[in-house]
Amino acid sequence: MIDDNPTIADINAAAQFIRNQIEYRPKISLILGSGLGPLAGEIEESAIIPYDTIPHFPQSGVAGHAGRLIIGKLQGQTVLAMQGRTHYYEGQTMQTITMPIRAMQVMGINTLIVTNAAGGLNPDFQVGDLMLITDHINLTGLAGHNPLRGPNIDQFGVRFPSMVAPYDLDLQDLARQAAKETGIALREGIYVNVAGPSFETPAECRMLRLMGADTVGMSTAPEVVVANHAGMRVLGFSGVANMAVMQPTRDVETTHEEVLQGIRLLARKLTPLVKAVLAKL
Repeated sequence: MIDDNPTIADINAAAQFIRNQIEYRPKISLILGSGLGPLAGEIEESAIIPYDTIPHFPQSGVAGHAGRLIIGKLQGQTVLAMQGRTHYYEGQTMQTITMPIRAMQVMGINTLIVTNAAGGLNPDFQVGDLMLITDHINLTGLAGHNPLRGPNIDQFGVRFPSMVAPYDLDLQDLARQAAKETGIALREGIYVNVAGPSFETPAECRMLRLMGADTVGMSTAPEVVVANHAGMRVLGFSGVANMAVMQPTRDVETTHEEVLQGIRLLARKLTPLVKAVLAKL
């Protein structure tokens, strides 16, 4: 467990270490959620940097997260892909789990494509659906666990960043066009972030649905908050890996293994869609 928040020196050290390992200067970053790492296999001329070799970089111990950076060429773009992320429920602070976004900012990355595997709350959705995130509800942040809590570092962003359009509207239009051209069915909706690691109870799922959420997961929103603070453009995709259970039952149990199984359907859709988006940037 890391109790101390990363300092500016820590962030600069991580960014410089990454720079020293690569010949590229990426402007686009991808965060690949649980089981969605296969997209990184499409990156050409790639350099691979395990997280545990990067100074002060947060580690993930969750199944489905490889824990490494892949930097190279994808659809003519120079990209940095995070193959897995660290979650708040692993015991680290919000500032620590979002430290990779700060390192990206220092490296000059200005566009973030973030993905996650989530539970489906919208009854019209089904396992394997891919959803364009048009907005989010950051429950952990609203409860006080916001990655911007504490003294503001002016060189990173303003004290009170606007979140009127946390997911870039122009990038959303590009994603819609890419989905249409590739023939990939793309849902749209609102993602809600919860702390985890326990899955949501049926009553909690009903509450989240009443709040307007279409998918629920344990990541993404903190990263998006920091990316907005950093002035990055953000595009988000949420993959439905399992459907939320809305009533107590003896017959159904939500497990991480079930989620990983559902993700296999998502990877086949996410890879061509993200590649089509990159080709339009």
